[in-house]
Amino acid sequence: MAKKILEKHKDVARIDQEDKRTHGWYVRVRFMGKTHSKFFSDGKYGGRYSSLLAALAWRDQTEAKIGKIRTDKHIVTVSNTKTGVVGVRLNEELNRYEVSWVNEVGRQGKTSVSIRKHGKDKAFDLACQIRKEKEAARLGVSPSAI
Repeated sequence: MAKKILEKHKDVARIDQEDKRTHGWYVRVRFMGKTHSKFFSDGKYGGRYSSLLAALAWRDQTEAKIGKIRTDKHIVTVSNTKTGVVGVRLNEELNRYEVSWVNEVGRQGKTSVSIRKHGKDKAFDLACQIRKEKEAARLGVSPSAI
């Protein structure tokens, strides 16, 4: 049982501050630019293992409630590009949309869709579709789940 406690759990961190007598698990779920967090005290939940179980249950319930896919893999939901879509950017110099992703084994993948060939709207739609399919493959889910 002790080995299970030492495993890392996504979005869950252990806090032990002797000077403040604070011991427990801190859960932070980020999705679509918002953060949901809660602290699970060992004292309130009946010990280290019980508070971990409560923290994991809350994390899973919170993810389901906000529509986040339950996975231990990292998911980016806020885009830094002007397109507003993670992994899709407009390259005006080359007149194309560029798509990037990370595959199932953690390797970077890239491709592009020509605006000259497809037109701007269709090229953007195709780029978004490629990104969605690649992200679904990485997470092991159906593209409709994303």
